[in-house]
Amino acid sequence: MYHAIVRRKITQVFVGLSAGRIEAVTDELAPNATHYFVGTHALSGTRRTPEAIRAWYERLLRLLQGINFTLHEVRVSGWPWHTQVEAIWTETNNGTDGVKTTAEGVNLIEIRWGRVTSVRIYPDTAALERTLHRIAAKGTVEAMANPIIS
Repeated sequence: MYHAIVRRKITQVFVGLSAGRIEAVTDELAPNATHYFVGTHALSGTRRTPEAIRAWYERLLRLLQGINFTLHEVRVSGWPWHTQVEAIWTETNNGTDGVKTTAEGVNLIEIRWGRVTSVRIYPDTAALERTLHRIAAKGTVEAMANPIIS
């Protein structure tokens, strides 16, 4: 039963983010949560403060406009004091130039007593970097900005 509740909450987070609601993610985070995105680009790096995490999601929604996630599988293990989640997804977006792209990835999430303490995001970095370079070449300077880290 507990695992089903966690799967439902994770699904709701992705639905909310797809609708552009950053709070769908940030409201689930513990105050000391760590947020990591693999790579060396404008969306990469590690954030450890609520302000930096929110700024990262704001950047994500600006750069990958119309982002929409399709969850293929949400695997949950553990108990309320240490829950681990694997969320396997495909996302589509229109960039800032209206060109539709698709990529796959996985989020590894740790939850303790109902609060997300760690999010590690592993997308198709090659596809993401192509998108960031393409939209930067068309004038979106932020696509080549330094990562938001804290």
